[in-house]
Amino acid sequence: MKEVILDVQTRELGAKSKLSALRKEEKIPAVFYGKNVKSEPIAVDSKKFMSIIAENGANVIIDLNFKYGKKSVIIKSLQRDILTQNPIHIDFQAISLEDKVEVLVPIHIDGVADGVKNFGGLMEFIVREVKVKALPKNIPQTIAVDVSSLGLGQGITIADLPKLDGVEYIQDPSTLIVNVITVAAEEEKPKEETAESAQPEVISKGKKDKEEGAEAVPAASGAKR
Repeated sequence: MKEVILDVQTRELGAKSKLSALRKEEKIPAVFYGKNVKSEPIAVDSKKFMSIIAENGANVIIDLNFKYGKKSVIIKSLQRDILTQNPIHIDFQAISLEDKVEVLVPIHIDGVADGVKNFGGLMEFIVREVKVKALPKNIPQTIAVDVSSLGLGQGITIADLPKLDGVEYIQDPSTLIVNVITVAAEEEKPKEETAESAQPEVISKGKKDKEEGAEAVPAASGAKR
């Protein structure tokens, strides 16, 4: 297993201003914790951390390099800025290489579903990560799911995921991961009205009727001669 080392800088818990100052120095505030381990606030180099993630994936085992020695950890939680998506805080969990841990592993979709490609269906990607239990050395970076054979109305559950040596899926086996659905046909739109049919009907009543009646009746004569 490749050794991945990340130097650690100790820090003090403090106000947001101290965290902002760290980030301006291209450091990421973090916390180191674990079973029978004293929790410590730390910071790591942003560029180095992002390089490790890009090369090894988010489930990489990292050896945090403290002044007193190295500690093997996994990334238990990673918070990102909403706008920039840059990491702003990390939770590092101490692990033993001899003990199983629970982690979330991303699902990777392979292929194009037959129901989408040939029958105009739509694929729903419902669950994008699945929780597994494994020894640190057996944790997969991703789990590939081949959807090319899926027809309309068909899907893949956790029970259908590939069996991996040393990896246990610990979510409900019936949990649906992807599903191919039928796209409802658009309802036929009503025909557009013509210019003539769009004209409102004019009904001659009221004042105009009275005026026409007045023309039909001669004006009242004056006094008899």
